[in-house]
This record gives sequence, C-alpha cells and structure tokens, in this order.
Amino acid sequence: MQRVALHAAMQRVALQGRHLLSFSPSRFLSSHHMSTDAQAAIARLRDSGLLKSKGLVGGKWVDSYDGKTVQVQNPATGDVIANVPCMGKRETDDAISSAYNTFYSWSKRTASERSKCLRKWYDLIVSHKEDLALLITLEQGKPLKEALGEVSYGAAFIEFFAEEAKRIYGDIIPPTSSDRRLFVLKQPVGVVGAITPWNFPLAMITRKVGPALACGCTVIVKPSEYTPLTALAAADLALQAGIPPGALNVVMGNAPDIGDSLLQSTQVRKITFTGSTAVGKKLMAGSANTVKKVSLELGGNAPCIVFDDADLDVAVKGSLAAKFRNSGQTCVCANRILVQEGIYDEFANALTKAVQNLQVGNGLVEGVVQGPLINEAAVEKVEKFVNDATSKGANVILGGKRHSLGMTFYEPTILGNVNSEMLVSREEVFGPVAPLLPFKTEEEAIKIANDTNAGLAAYIFTKSIPRSWRVSEALEYGLVGVNEGLISTEVAPFGGAKQSGLGREGSKYGIDEYLELKYVCMGNLEA
Repeated sequence: MQRVALHAAMQRVALQGRHLLSFSPSRFLSSHHMSTDAQAAIARLRDSGLLKSKGLVGGKWVDSYDGKTVQVQNPATGDVIANVPCMGKRETDDAISSAYNTFYSWSKRTASERSKCLRKWYDLIVSHKEDLALLITLEQGKPLKEALGEVSYGAAFIEFFAEEAKRIYGDIIPPTSSDRRLFVLKQPVGVVGAITPWNFPLAMITRKVGPALACGCTVIVKPSEYTPLTALAAADLALQAGIPPGALNVVMGNAPDIGDSLLQSTQVRKITFTGSTAVGKKLMAGSANTVKKVSLELGGNAPCIVFDDADLDVAVKGSLAAKFRNSGQTCVCANRILVQEGIYDEFANALTKAVQNLQVGNGLVEGVVQGPLINEAAVEKVEKFVNDATSKGANVILGGKRHSLGMTFYEPTILGNVNSEMLVSREEVFGPVAPLLPFKTEEEAIKIANDTNAGLAAYIFTKSIPRSWRVSEALEYGLVGVNEGLISTEVAPFGGAKQSGLGREGSKYGIDEYLELKYVCMGNLEA
C-alpha cells in the first residue's frame, strides 16, 4: 500500500489539534488551573498504578525511540492529563517481532491455560472498575456512570472468550474410502494488528483482544492517541493476569507509520479495525499485498423507525438511548429517526420533553448524562450538518448550537422535517443531533432506511409482531433492535452489511475471525 494513501486516509487523526512535544521526564502534567475533581482523579489513578504513560513492547514499558510525545487531554476541560510516546515504524516493527516470537509458545498453551489467564484478566478489570471508568471519563469525556457501564461491557468480552477458549472444536468428516480419515482443525491465524477508536477506549480493545488471545493469537494494539491511557491500563492488568510478555503489545502515536508497519509486515496475519469507512477501505486495500485476514467494523447510518402502532414511551426511551448515548458518538447511534405521520407530532413533543432533561457537563460531575464531543473538529462537523439541514428546510425543535459551557460541548439537538437529501441523513453526524424524518407507509420507511451504503445497525418500534418480522428481514443491516435502543452484548454477533464492514465481533461467531481451518487427510490406514 502506498504510504501517501494511508496518510491521506488516516489524517494523523490523533494529532489534530495537539502539539507534538519533546520528551519530558515529567510524564503527568499537573496544572494549577485543573479542577479539584480532576486533580483528585489523577492522584487516585497514580496511586493505583494504572496511569501508564509508556508504550508496551515485549512486556517492557518503553518511550518512543526519538523521545517525542503527544499530549492526552481531557476534552471537557482541555487539561493535559499525560504525555505518551509518539511511536512510529521502528517501535511497531519491534512490537511485531515480539508478538511473532511469542506466538508459538502462547498458541501451544492448552486452552485451559489460556482461559485461566483471561479469566484472571477479567477479574482484575472488574476489581479496578472504578479506576478504569475514571480514566475513560478523563480522556474521553463520557459521564462516569456511562464509563462504568463500558468497563462492565468491555470486561464481559474477556469473560466470554475466556470460556469460549475451551470450545474451539474441529470436525470429523465421513471418509470417502475405508483407508482414509478426514478431519478439520481450527488453529490461530497468528499475529494480529488491532486498530481501535476513541469512542469506547476499553470495550473496542477487549472485543478484539479477548478472542485473539483466547485462541492463541498474539496482538499489537494501536489505540487512538486521544484515548491511549485506558488501553495502557488494560494492558498492565493483562500482564498482572499472567498473559506473557509479547502476547499483548501497545503502540501509539504516528498513525500512518504504525499502520504502514502493520500492513507491510508478512508476520502480521490479520488486521482488525474499528473506525471510519474511509480508513477501513485503505486498510483493506493495504492488506491485499500480503493477503491478510481482515475484520472491519466501520461507519453506520442507523435508521430508527417509529411506527404509528408503537408504544410511545418505549419508543422515546429507546430512541433516547440509541441516539444520545456517548453524546451521539457511537457507530450504532440512531442517525435518522423515521416517524410515521400519524404520531409524528406526538412523538416529536415527547422526545423533546425527554431531551430537555439531559444534563450536559463534565463527566465527573454527578447527574451529568452528556459529556463533551471529542474535539473541535467534531463540533465543527455537527455545526456543518445542522446548518446544511436548516438551509434545506429542516427546523430546529431543540438545541442547534454550541453549549454555553464552551469547549467542545454541544446542545442536545432535535431537528424536524428532515429529508433524505440533507447531509445529516446521508452521513454519520457523530454528535447529539436527532433528525426526525416523517414517512407514510411501511414500504416507504424500509426504502428510506435502506437508501445508504451503510448497513450496521437499525431500530424498529412497533407493537405488531408480524411487522417486526417483516421489517427486520427487509432491513439491510447487520444488527436490528426491535423495541429496544441498546442491543449490543458480548453473547451476540456485532457487525455490519454493505460498507459498514466485514466479519463479526463478540459471540461464538467472533472467535472464528481469529482462526484458520486446516483440513487433514490421513491415507493408507489399512496398509
């Protein structure tokens, strides 16, 4: 893959709006203007030993080889939490070598041995739940209660795949002749490069690393430079759990250089990525040269269809959860809320009333349910989408502008009379904006819902069982929630159709993404 293409795609996302610093021996930057809550949180994390600020290569905590660092900031305040290494090709190459050298011994451990290590890792994550949640809130911005939910959700993948490690079964095939025996083995694919986003800094790692380690793979994790501290803390707990040095490595910094290294290496046999469709396409193309196995969980454009026979309270509650969780910064967020004409006004009024009660603020403050957006670029994108919609005839029912708190806070927003020609209907807004699109018939709703290249998640609200089946089957999406806005769980497959990606994460299906099938034919057994 050409380096320039990866550069253009990944845009050095994590370095936008940040200054590249020279190495400072003072890794954690205390700030005289930092809030008391934030100072107390950082002090607590230091005491717990979970505030790591170096990369992890071969079981050793390392700085970048050229000494450069990148700031990790609290999006709610702009305070610098820490400086972490700005790593690149050389560090990634070493991480790959470490993972490759560890692969044989790790994959040869029994399933039970690997399972016990993962179970211990799960126990450690749960026992450090409050500290990990604090870390997520500090670097990502989501409310502490929501962060606690992410820790539980993320830990559940480790627990599930600890159990699933012992259930990687092969097959015996009836032979074609009496002197033959045919069977199929499932074996780990090898070294895995896992590139994860900032919106769920723990769960998107455990959802990939859990199954990879369970079946015997070794991993290089490249977390977002916006949220590397959660990844480093999780990796430290993995080491404490007995997962061997080299089995799990963490590098962060120069995204194009790291990506190039992972793509070009013949020792890396699989790339797993969660993020934008544009970057996913580049990674897919870049993997072709060495024919790597690829799993991609890409962007969505989720429709939420509210039929006129829906339970209004259930529909409002579900739409609220599907839209405003994590300030609208999830790939399965309801990006378009389609409301049947018969209840459009009633639903709009009920949703508006509910959204008015959402408290916006610093995630460390009790009662806050919506934090900041991740950065200034995210706010500008939301503004662009809202301005485009209103210029084309949409009306602002609620919100529609930056929040008075400043920074990257944006008001919870509802737009009325949106149509399919507006940007907010065509692309992910990735912010707290709920566009309402009226529709007349079930057929029209399905047509509008499917009119997109994305196909990750969709939601339906109706009391009709026949309609639930019809519409679920007609929607071109990998996930469908019926009368429910929060549907993701470790026991069910997560992934999309069309340009929302390839492969599945979670569930018994998720571990297959890290396995190769080997057919063995034993002949001349009667000789």
